[in-house]
Amino acid sequence: MLGTAKGRGVRADYRATSAAVGERYVFEQKVAETPFEKIIRSAEVSISLEPAGDATSVTLSTTERLRGLARLGATMMRGAARRRLDEALEGIDRAVGEG
Repeated sequence: MLGTAKGRGVRADYRATSAAVGERYVFEQKVAETPFEKIIRSAEVSISLEPAGDATSVTLSTTERLRGLARLGATMMRGAARRRLDEALEGIDRAVGEG
């Protein structure tokens, strides 16, 4: 269970659909029976890892297929996804970064 800024719980179930250890991980979000099922048909998050000298380059991407009229908000959804992925990368950098 994830929490919102206001302290409400939000279920976010993911299952791994593909992996190559140390190279990539792909997760599918289970949207059925969640608040997201009304607007999202499917959602997937991919994590790619590449050696970068003594470090590792991490690339995050997401694919979300919207449902019905929610498709009209695709531009807003892309912006929100970009912010989530940027925040996730910043969190990774804080957790394991050197500075």
